[in-house]
Amino acid sequence: MLESLKDKKILILGFGKEGIDTYLALRKIFPAKILGIADRKGIMSYELGIRNLLTKDKNLKLYLGENYLNKVGEYDLIIKTPGISNNSFNPIARSESVSSTQITSQTEIFFDNFPGIIVGVTGTKGKGTTSSLIYEILKQASLRVYLGGNIGKPVLQYLLRARPDDIFIYELSSHQLQNLKKSPQIAVFLNIMQDHLDYYKNQTEYERAKANITLHQTKNDYLIFNNQDKKVKQIAQKSQATKIPFSLAKKNNLFKIISQKDISLKGEFNLLNIIASVEVAKIFKIENKTIKQAIKNFKGLPHRLEFVGKFKNIEFYDNSMATIPQTTILDLKTFKNKPISLIAGGSNKGNNYTDLAKEISKSSVLNLIILGEGTGQKIAEKVSNGIPPRNLNSVLGRATLRNFFRAQTMKEAVKVCYEKTPKNGVCLLSPASASFNMFKDYKDRGEQFKKAVKFYAK
Repeated sequence: MLESLKDKKILILGFGKEGIDTYLALRKIFPAKILGIADRKGIMSYELGIRNLLTKDKNLKLYLGENYLNKVGEYDLIIKTPGISNNSFNPIARSESVSSTQITSQTEIFFDNFPGIIVGVTGTKGKGTTSSLIYEILKQASLRVYLGGNIGKPVLQYLLRARPDDIFIYELSSHQLQNLKKSPQIAVFLNIMQDHLDYYKNQTEYERAKANITLHQTKNDYLIFNNQDKKVKQIAQKSQATKIPFSLAKKNNLFKIISQKDISLKGEFNLLNIIASVEVAKIFKIENKTIKQAIKNFKGLPHRLEFVGKFKNIEFYDNSMATIPQTTILDLKTFKNKPISLIAGGSNKGNNYTDLAKEISKSSVLNLIILGEGTGQKIAEKVSNGIPPRNLNSVLGRATLRNFFRAQTMKEAVKVCYEKTPKNGVCLLSPASASFNMFKDYKDRGEQFKKAVKFYAK
């Protein structure tokens, strides 16, 4: 399957979760082959098990630390991690010394070699939830189905044992899609919002990367796309695949399969994710009773508007995955009839917060808790400047003013929620920002929120 790589000098560029999986897969195929690994991190940044793995392998050349890109020109093939942007790497890739070097990715290798059916799922938001639900429905139908990709499960070791009757649900980020020259047989395109402007030159480049999910499809393939999203609709019009549009107009069809009270996921945006998943199930001719059971059992993913619990008459929700303003806007609409204490703010990805500020001002947010330094200050300033707090008589039965609080730790933010949220209100972690100002990643941020919620619940 991957034997064509045996005569190539291979460099693994980036050694996170995906890079490690690539290394382990290549070692299974080529136990004695000389491989290169280049990564910005130094050797001591890795956990002990990885350090031991690297130091014991005598057929490895390591390029770690600040000058990790210096030797890329000595390799025929570079397998690049999605986290390293083309914009940072291309100036070196264009130099004479690497003009003959081929740059590929784990995703591209998988698409070129997988013998079964790939269901690719992308969108600025919702792709993890949708990929997981499609997987659960197909698994409920007893199909040979697997889940991986951007959801945190690398794919190359799995590829070594793949069979022609396998179905692979592949969550695809824009980074993974960017250089693809093949598209999945079944593509699901959920939405496009402003995102990753710290990674791409501009929004157009980001949208162009996303479009690769359908760009190389043929008339034998399927594109399931969000007909409500203007950008997605424009991209879909150029597709060669059989087009299956979806929108909230199809929710009554969904409710013929399963009643709304049996669906755990909150918010209209999650209804769209479910409708898209059902369209995939129909391609595989899965019965409604099987679809219903899978949706009923599906409780969603951690840190995606996850219900943490009701403590001291306050409902706590963790949407640490809300890393852009548009997601937080959708969250606020989900709880429009309840008083909200909103924890927001984080590191900047180049987003504009004006629309979020307007939504906060007309929403039922009573308390805006700014977490740490960074985007939270921008959000607070936009809410304060020229957008007066709303009289919330219609929502809460009494007039009220919005309160602003600053918190330097997650624990401090949650304490404010317990003190200031009215009875039967909602404390919502929906930061509208990345997490890297204070946390390791969005998971760390969400876990710290849940830990603090349970601490004060006692």
